[in-house]
Amino acid sequence: MLGLKLPTDPRWVNIAEMNIDEILTDHAFCEQKAASTAISLIVGFPEYTALVQEMTALVVEEISHFKMVHDLIIERGKTLGRDRKDAYVVSLLKFFPKGGSRTTQLVHRLLYAALIEARSCERFRLLSENLSDKKLAKFYKKLMISEAHHYTMFLNFARQYGDRNEVDAKWNALLEFEANIMKRLSSTESIHG
Repeated sequence: MLGLKLPTDPRWVNIAEMNIDEILTDHAFCEQKAASTAISLIVGFPEYTALVQEMTALVVEEISHFKMVHDLIIERGKTLGRDRKDAYVVSLLKFFPKGGSRTTQLVHRLLYAALIEARSCERFRLLSENLSDKKLAKFYKKLMISEAHHYTMFLNFARQYGDRNEVDAKWNALLEFEANIMKRLSSTESIHG
């Protein structure tokens, strides 16, 4: 369903479970960044009414997810750690060239967002199926469903605002590029790394 060309190395779940506090901190910041992305799409592309409506709802949802993760961190007797660079996203952003028309820029941003949500969905599924902490497993199953919806929403908007054949070609090329990124990741205690 997600179209990912390279599944996560199953050993990542072991790394995640051994470093769950780091995973939770990274996850909290991922939710905050997802809300920021939605806000930036509203600010950058206000003329796309349907997009603005969906991004407005997404901001609320992503911030509520941030709060849920933050509450889990507090419940575990921890504090929110510091944000760190996401090597996955930094690498992913190198795929599309800078510039181009506003529509091209929008499509590229939507495709990036779709892929990040798809990979998050896959990672949350792995956590939901493999964590020994059943409360966390249930939590990640619930969020996995949200991420799947976000992935399809972003991809559908890209197809709506761009030429469908071009968008699909870019999407497939981006999936291949992302698979190469994943070959060197899956060994750190982060949601995407």
